[in-house]
Amino acid sequence: MAFSSRTRRGLTLAVAAATALTLAACGSDKKGSGGGGSVTIGTTDRVIALDPAGSYDFGSQFYENNIYQYLLQVPAGETTLQPDAAQSCSFTKPTEYTCKIRPGQKFSNGDPLTAEDVEFSINRILKINSPNGPASLLAGMKSVKAVDQGTVSFTLKKAKDQTFPFILTTAAGPIVDHNVFPATKLLPDGQVIGSGPYKLDSYNQNTIVQLSKNPNYSGPNEGKTDNIIIKYETTSSALKLDIQSGQIDVAYRSLAPTDIVSLESASGVKVLSGSGGEIRYIVFNLNTMPGDNAAQQLAIRQAMAYSVDRQAIATKVYKGTYQPLYSMVPQGEAFATQPFKDVYGTTPNADKAKSVLEAAGVHTPVSLHIQYVSDTHYGPSSDLEYNEVKRQLEETGLFKVTIQGTEYTTYSTERVKDAYPIFQLGWFPDYLDADDFLSPFLVENNFAQAHYCDVGKTDRPCDKDGMQPLLDKEETSQDASTRQSAFTAIQQKLATGELPYLPLLQGKQVAVVRDGVNGVQETLDPTYIFRMWLVSKS
Repeated sequence: MAFSSRTRRGLTLAVAAATALTLAACGSDKKGSGGGGSVTIGTTDRVIALDPAGSYDFGSQFYENNIYQYLLQVPAGETTLQPDAAQSCSFTKPTEYTCKIRPGQKFSNGDPLTAEDVEFSINRILKINSPNGPASLLAGMKSVKAVDQGTVSFTLKKAKDQTFPFILTTAAGPIVDHNVFPATKLLPDGQVIGSGPYKLDSYNQNTIVQLSKNPNYSGPNEGKTDNIIIKYETTSSALKLDIQSGQIDVAYRSLAPTDIVSLESASGVKVLSGSGGEIRYIVFNLNTMPGDNAAQQLAIRQAMAYSVDRQAIATKVYKGTYQPLYSMVPQGEAFATQPFKDVYGTTPNADKAKSVLEAAGVHTPVSLHIQYVSDTHYGPSSDLEYNEVKRQLEETGLFKVTIQGTEYTTYSTERVKDAYPIFQLGWFPDYLDADDFLSPFLVENNFAQAHYCDVGKTDRPCDKDGMQPLLDKEETSQDASTRQSAFTAIQQKLATGELPYLPLLQGKQVAVVRDGVNGVQETLDPTYIFRMWLVSKS
């Protein structure tokens, strides 16, 4: 199937507008009662935690985007920020970003939502600092303070930080009730409450979950359906049978490529696709990967980059539903380049791979242990993907590869404990800017947790690469040409410098709906927010 490219028309202007303009409140506080009824959504994507302080994964944010409110939001199909729980937000000083809270808002238990809850929500993410949480997204913030019950102020590390307003729409932004959530530990999933369009009614993790419209909700996203039921399956084939038989109304994440092709010609259902910036890549643990020294480790990473055939993976494994990725920033995103294509080529080059290994004194074949996610967290084909990676690497005669799959809930814990020397990760964008594909992987103690930029080290790889000044430049400039030069340099350094990540593939969003289901196409936009409040069934 053909890929839809992202549109980033006027993105830099959109980012600038978010910081330069005061955001006006949208419409009246309370909309109509909605369309009623219920919709059942089927998925295979597992949840790590429904407490925002303990999750930074797609399966968890699927709920968080609908249970909680954020100060700001990006409406479906838009690229500019609009108010959610905030009435207005703006820079009040170069390093001060201030939001006024819309009055009269309540959590689903009746507690009022105030600036104190916002301060509490942000600070507890940092205090808990879960390895599976979003604390790294707040690296640009120095402090947050509730000035009064209706005003919250963020002090930033960089003047006019162009990305910070978008951070408030990400996994770091859900507002929780300070009377319910403990300050220093996670709340059990079944006990979470929020002030968003829907509330949690019953929760059987990764089996069946029921949500209903939050009667206390007074924001701009009134739900069109009274009840949302989420049904979990363990395999793509079971999810396919569910949508064909009518047991579910929507199948969303993740169907196998062969199942998608089959459903395109099935009766009673429709395959929908939307723009997306999902990327798949390999992470190298710089402390534990093979190699006797840093130079040998770099040579092994470079040799692997010379040896992979992305197009073969996209064609053989994903039937064209993914395409080759030659940068951590996917094509279609503003400021994207393709340095891995320029440096390492589009087809395997065993001679160059051998040359870099010999120059570093690496004995071959190099034994590699690569870990991947065995369940459907990154779709049902990760095993096929990494078997193909293994085949390609071993075909050069330079590597002996062992691959091993682990279920994601275990995987997410073990990978941050240095259990995996080389491992698979995927990424879904948090906000609409190239920075989101770079900063989370390049800042101190970043999301990948693979020691590229460890705090306290005197000889950090990110310092040798000179990454931090470039990140500062792209994050604080409102000039498109300045940001372009910084982004180009960052992407080039990732390919030719320390090479901590090896990009492989980029994909798009796919959902399958039964006839009569509406609103799903509208939410399949580049934000990767599944807006349950838009979905209805006639």
